[in-house]
This record gives sequence, structure tokens and C-alpha cells, in this order.
Amino acid sequence: MRNEFYFQFYVTQEQIEYTNRMVDYSLVHHPVTDIFANDPDGKKRQREFRFTGSLGEVVFADAYGLPRPTRSFGAVDGQDFGQDFSMSVSGKVISFDVKSMGRKNNIFRENYVLNLPSYQVHKSASITDCYFCISFHNYGGHTVATFVGYIDKQEVIDGKIGNLFVAGTRRIKDDGGSFIFQRDTYEVEFKDIRTPMINNNIKSFDGFRVMKILPPFKK
Repeated sequence: MRNEFYFQFYVTQEQIEYTNRMVDYSLVHHPVTDIFANDPDGKKRQREFRFTGSLGEVVFADAYGLPRPTRSFGAVDGQDFGQDFSMSVSGKVISFDVKSMGRKNNIFRENYVLNLPSYQVHKSASITDCYFCISFHNYGGHTVATFVGYIDKQEVIDGKIGNLFVAGTRRIKDDGGSFIFQRDTYEVEFKDIRTPMINNNIKSFDGFRVMKILPPFKK
């Protein structure tokens, strides 16, 4: 398993307020919808999607000492070509595309997955090197940010990690439920996500805790 650990910390009220201001502005002034807009309830959930994605970028920037984003999604001139951030990791400069999601908790198992739209992975203009996975959930009155780790895009393209599901495929979940993919999508299991970078700044955050991915449920 590539993921040796992941970590969590509490999101601050200031980070939430900063993100809310960006999202409120974007909903009024930035007309470009995201890829989920045509999904069931997609238009109704535009604020939720923009908030989750933008909050992920804010906490990522604060964790690694990078400039915060100054606007949310939807600007006509807002194309970043898949580079939310650029930073050095082990002596190599990497372009990161931050992928954020909301979950009920952060007790993760090896076969949990991050979904990557196929068209983003194969987009010719994309300069993404890696996708960084962040999860949010509420616990004890706090919004908890969990940094799961990152995925090398080229490994997905080369078929070393991830499984491709074409649009229209019905996916059966571990709990017996199911859903239908709205677009061609890669699923990358959490066990194949690389361990997130950690520093002393992150260790000082309120609610900081290191955790390990658990084996899959035995059926």
C-alpha cells in the first residue's frame, strides 16, 4: 500500500468565512458552471460544490505556506489548466490539482475511492502533475479537513492505478446501494494514494491527528 498515513486538522472559522466570501461573489459574478451542473440536483448544489472545492484550496494553501486563492470557480477568465498550486516535493516542482469532497467521517479503508473525470485526466491543455485528495466532515462542532494524499496523473493514464468506468455504467457499492456514472470516470482506491506531505506548521494546527487507512470490510 502506498499510503502510509493521512492526517486531519480543524478548519478555522476565518478560513470558512474567507471561502464563503469568495463563493458568494462567484455565484453573482462568475457564470461558468462546473461539470456537475447537469447532474441530478447539480444546479441546486452549485454553492455546495464551489464551497467544498474552494475550501480545499484555502486549507491546502495555508497548510503548505502558499498564496491563497482569491476567487472561486466560474470566472470566464478563470481557467487554471489544472494547476491550483505549484510546489516542490522532494526536490521536484509539482503542479497540483486539489480535489475536495464531503464525507460523513474520515475513517477510511483501502478500497474507498477518489473519482476523477476522465476528460480532465486526458485534457490536452492540462498541466496537472498530481491530484491532491482532501476530505471534509463535521465532528463535535468542528469542520475537519483530512489530507488523504496525492495521485500521480501519469500513473492513471498508464493504467498503473485506477479503474475506468464509462458513462452509463451502474456501480454497486459495498453497502449494496448503487448509482450510475454520469460521465467516464476513473476510480482510484485510497490504498493507491501517496502519503500526504507534512510539516511542522501542519502539526501545530488545532485538531491535528495522524491516522492510518484500514483494510476493506470483510464480506
